[in-house]
Amino acid sequence: MIKTFKTIDEQIDILKSKGLEIDDIDYAKDVLLRENYFFISGYRHLFLKSPKDRMFISGTNFKELYAMFNFDRQIRNIFFKNILIVENNAKSIFSYQLSRKYGIKEKDYLNPSNFDRSSDKARQVNDLLKKIKRQIRINGGQHSATMHYISNYGYVPFWVVVKVLSFGLISELFTIMKREDQKDIAEVYGIYPDSLMIYLQILANFRNLCAHEDILYDHRTQRTIDDTRYHAYLDIPRTDGEYIYGKDDLFALVLILKQLLRKEDFTLLVNELSYELDILEGKIHSIEMDKILDRMGFPINFREIARIDEYGN
Repeated sequence: MIKTFKTIDEQIDILKSKGLEIDDIDYAKDVLLRENYFFISGYRHLFLKSPKDRMFISGTNFKELYAMFNFDRQIRNIFFKNILIVENNAKSIFSYQLSRKYGIKEKDYLNPSNFDRSSDKARQVNDLLKKIKRQIRINGGQHSATMHYISNYGYVPFWVVVKVLSFGLISELFTIMKREDQKDIAEVYGIYPDSLMIYLQILANFRNLCAHEDILYDHRTQRTIDDTRYHAYLDIPRTDGEYIYGKDDLFALVLILKQLLRKEDFTLLVNELSYELDILEGKIHSIEMDKILDRMGFPINFREIARIDEYGN
């Protein structure tokens, strides 16, 4: 089926033909012009009678659809700033570990012998180190710190280099480190190296999604996180032995951030999420909030996650 251009008026007619109530046409037109019909309609699935029917639940209003759009925008900003905190922390910890152990010049800390030398990793190590060196060359000239070191010392220490590396590269860098280095870094967070490896990959995925303003609230990742004690503490239901929330969904990201952020940062995160959910609840009338939480992968008692460990639990 070939898609054709639709005017704002035609977009309004399509939404109304599917049963969406629009009580302020001018307001809806302004929203669709500014925000894009395609992205607004990306939130319609919550409000449809069924995937096959494609009709809106009776009483669904355009303002509810837009409220869901704005809610996703707000929580995307909340998660993005917290992922950036973790990214900055990880870059600092990685650079400290590699610089302390292997030296401060590129030829030292990017020496292939510093990394996993197993035969199945050799190609990945060489390819990744080439990518890192290329990013240093391409992006280095755009940062005053890297230019300063190159001009005055002829090399760039790793604690400066990390500023020009993407989180994706940092995530992959962890996978090629020697096991002892992975353990030293994971120990800072109090978690296992294999868990941190998965967490970094998932964080990089969510970071890119947030940066490109894609739909966040019901995103599912290809990787799943291992069961944590938080799943059991919150008494998350299981299906066929698997937890139904907090594995590959947005709540899995919350559980990752619980383990990687400082306590005060994480508490603020939960408070901000709670606030946005409360705001949304006041604007949604045609469906229950439990349905939204379910699509997000959030257990109803998710707020309790901020209090776990508070009293040594």
